[in-house]
Amino acid sequence: MSATTEYTVPTLRKKLQDSNDRQAVTPAMTEPYDGLIVGVDVGGTKVAAGLVDSNGEIKSQTRTAMVGNGNAAAGLAAVTSAIDLLLAGDRQARTLIRGIGICSPGPLDPSTGVVINPPNLPCWRDFPLAAEVAKIYRVPVKVENDANAAALAEACWGAGRGYRHIFYAGLGTGIGTGIVFDARIYNGRTGAAAEGGHMSVDYRGPICGCGKPGCIEILAAGPAIARRARATLASGKGPQSSILHLAKGDIDAVTSEMVGHAYAAGDELAKQTLQETVQLLSLWLSNIVDLLEPDVIIIGGGVAAMLNPFFGEISAWLSKYCINSRCQEIPLLKAHYGADAGIAGGAALCSESPSSQ
Repeated sequence: MSATTEYTVPTLRKKLQDSNDRQAVTPAMTEPYDGLIVGVDVGGTKVAAGLVDSNGEIKSQTRTAMVGNGNAAAGLAAVTSAIDLLLAGDRQARTLIRGIGICSPGPLDPSTGVVINPPNLPCWRDFPLAAEVAKIYRVPVKVENDANAAALAEACWGAGRGYRHIFYAGLGTGIGTGIVFDARIYNGRTGAAAEGGHMSVDYRGPICGCGKPGCIEILAAGPAIARRARATLASGKGPQSSILHLAKGDIDAVTSEMVGHAYAAGDELAKQTLQETVQLLSLWLSNIVDLLEPDVIIIGGGVAAMLNPFFGEISAWLSKYCINSRCQEIPLLKAHYGADAGIAGGAALCSESPSSQ
């Protein structure tokens, strides 16, 4: 885009539609629906959008590029481009939409729909995202951070159905958490509550990106798993491992995904790495249990799959760490929504549950 190009929403939407990779939209719907919600998941590099029905089923979805380093209009155009591409597959769908829910990186104010200053989306500073999208599509629009919205989706349609008090943790590149009480997101006084990934479990630990020492995110998220495996490999003190083979002999290239693949193949070093991660997560979750005593703990995100075999071990550690003698009555469940948690979460914001009132 040249320096002389005018950055307006219409022109940017056109350029994005012409230049994005137009990843496949699932087939258009051929059966009637009495109401649909558009769920939008905004990340630093992509925007995913999906049509979601009242049962939480994602009927179709698409993905386009996000313009995080442009100006506010460029970021908005990326969002509307994804929505327009989604709706282009079915003209009837546009008339059935009753709301648009958007998961955006925070900090943000869910009560006003204003995105305040997300580090990985510098295009938006005090940007009224909900109001701007509502102007274009003329339906109610809600904005929330991804972990809170994912927690609500699990409460409405996923692993949390039937539970009143839910704690959700999304483990991936970072650790995001959400709290749902009686089908309502707990946002706190200003909308900034539930930053559970930035609870410290070691005041002498490494400094997290948030500035605090020893946050569970810096110790147990995906990059921490990879970092721990790399350190053991570099020391030469651990057992021989297939992880190095997966990294083509380059210790610096080791990722958490490689650790997961190696563990699945029976690698001992990978097992030790994940067990240490599990112990840290268990200590953290014991604090959550003693503070909130939720009815259920739901684990989602890209790291959840590799930790699923350790859920029994986490429960055992909780029994050791928790003051609450009945902590083992709290089920630890894998999230229903995987990579589509942002789309489902966005849609849940506009569902007919009490949380949307």
